[in-house]
Amino acid sequence: MNTSLRRAVVATAVAALGLPALAACGGSGDKGGEASGGKTVTLVSHDSFVASDSVLQEFTKQTGYKVKVVKGGDAGQAVNQAILSKSHPQGDVFFGVDNTLLSRALDNGIFTPYEAKGLDRVAKEFQADAARHRVTPVDTGEICVNYDRAYFADHKLDPPKTFDDLIKPEYKNLLVTENAATSSPGLAFQLATAAKYGDNGWKDYWTKLKANGVEVVDGWEQAYNERFSGSAGGKKAKGDKPLVVSYASSPPAEVVGAKPLPKEGPTGVATGTCFRQTEFAGLLKGAKNTEGGKALVDFMLSRTFQEDMPLQMYVKPVSQDAKLPEVFTRYGAQVTDPQTLAPEKIAKNRDQWVKEWSSLVLK
Repeated sequence: MNTSLRRAVVATAVAALGLPALAACGGSGDKGGEASGGKTVTLVSHDSFVASDSVLQEFTKQTGYKVKVVKGGDAGQAVNQAILSKSHPQGDVFFGVDNTLLSRALDNGIFTPYEAKGLDRVAKEFQADAARHRVTPVDTGEICVNYDRAYFADHKLDPPKTFDDLIKPEYKNLLVTENAATSSPGLAFQLATAAKYGDNGWKDYWTKLKANGVEVVDGWEQAYNERFSGSAGGKKAKGDKPLVVSYASSPPAEVVGAKPLPKEGPTGVATGTCFRQTEFAGLLKGAKNTEGGKALVDFMLSRTFQEDMPLQMYVKPVSQDAKLPEVFTRYGAQVTDPQTLAPEKIAKNRDQWVKEWSSLVLK
């Protein structure tokens, strides 16, 4: 999930539910020192990693290892830093590389293969490196168009459901999306159209989408909190776009902490416009604490950790044993057929597609 959204929804959850959050470079009560016996395992991640103290304490109880967290900016920055420091890794485990960036990390050889315990409970569709086990899937989610229910009810207009709907005249000038060159959800939405319409067909689609008045802004926060009419931020900013590229988990985030919970959330998801993102963890090559790193990767597939993630990072668990909290099942979208692309195909085409998209859409 995009760093800005995670910060926003995590802050909401912490304020509303009293959920404990990690400090920037520590967890499980870490004050920068070693755990008893010097048994510390260091997790390197993006700024949006959050886990409850009680869960990390449970890991320490089970294994004797205390978790130290080193954060390195958004996902792209963190991956790039891990590549640059691969000869002297910052920690033992890296978490947060997703399928849009995975091939870059694998091609640079930053991970040591390790087959984690619990993979037998993870669907094959999430195991992007199943042959070599250089990374382990940990969470998943979808980038989708969200819509403002009130707008469409007031205008007696059905919300769009598919990519094809978005280029219809009745939805002209209603959609705001993020720049594919500067934003993770913007890139994911562009990749979704490439998966849907093919290597060349996506350009024709974006020509039509541009003609239908799509607005492009730099990032998610501007799109969702300023331009979208359906978010809390959007209402304050008087956004006038009832359609926005965001996340399937955005509707639950809108109602977390509400008392009483509404019968229906203020936003919905066009489930035919989604692209699946999966995040992975891997044992860093050259790790000082290999055994602790393996134990942590195993723990990230445990039911304890998997069931903690939804209300911490607003992502879905990959383990089939884990259950989603009620706010997700009640208000979240059920995306049954998201668009996907193989990491190798993304790596081969990403830079060229973004260049072509920028020339086509931003000129």
